[in-house]
Amino acid sequence: MIPAPVSRRHFLVLSAGVGASAVLAACGGGSSPSANGTLQVVKRFPQDALVPGKVRLPISLADTTGLLPSDTTVELPQTLTAQVINSDNGNVVIEKITAVRHQENLSVPYWPFSFTLDAEGIYILKIAEAPESDLSFQLLARNMVPMPLIGDVLPPFDTPTTDNARGVDPICTRANEFCPFHSVTLTDALAQGKPVVYLIGTPAYCTTGTCTPGLDALIEVSQSVGNAAVFVHADVYADKSANKTAPAVQEYKLSYEPVLYITDSKGVLVDRLDAVFDVNEIRDVLAANGIS
Repeated sequence: MIPAPVSRRHFLVLSAGVGASAVLAACGGGSSPSANGTLQVVKRFPQDALVPGKVRLPISLADTTGLLPSDTTVELPQTLTAQVINSDNGNVVIEKITAVRHQENLSVPYWPFSFTLDAEGIYILKIAEAPESDLSFQLLARNMVPMPLIGDVLPPFDTPTTDNARGVDPICTRANEFCPFHSVTLTDALAQGKPVVYLIGTPAYCTTGTCTPGLDALIEVSQSVGNAAVFVHADVYADKSANKTAPAVQEYKLSYEPVLYITDSKGVLVDRLDAVFDVNEIRDVLAANGIS
């Protein structure tokens, strides 16, 4: 049975109220369930940064009480199964995809669906375990997304370092612990002829969400990766007031955080993790790109 097409107006209704209203959609995107039902789907991905090609859609689950945390008494599935449907004509474009639960050091678990779609347009992710909570997403033309995209050469930028803060104070908001990713600029890292792993995120304002766990996870992974890649971190805000975004955010025209860029040895962006990721997914993605 082919589902009925979803109109563009319905897409806007499904999407309403999901994103954050701040300058940056901090800590992994929206937190509002997209529909009513026994299990509800919560978008954890930015809605303005998806283009044809490799698509990653991390989601979390909720019920009538709200987001379901990692320590919930509700029995959460280890794996979710879904279809991808073209909303214009109702055709199933991907019959079956799965996503495994991730929650290492995170207060809320997430399931990242990853697949490939070649055409722009509006689609529906129909998750079998949450049949009353279809999720909409749109793939935009590449020229409509200003941030670096997979396949682009990652633009060099002189990120703040311990030797030169470049007007950013503090250069890193990781609380009470040293962050080892501020010894070289992104520009210098890209010139070393190695893969680069570049994180933009603000630990101080996202301690239990995704930024602090994401940075901690990246530090853990870097210790096993060693010299196989160069790791760089840039914070999101220019000062302690957190009212002005840092130059690193402005340079890439970001509307959300955190974001993790992975390049090859020539500086070409080969993968990107948006909004939420744990140590296991970082390790898997780096290994899949020859960084281990």
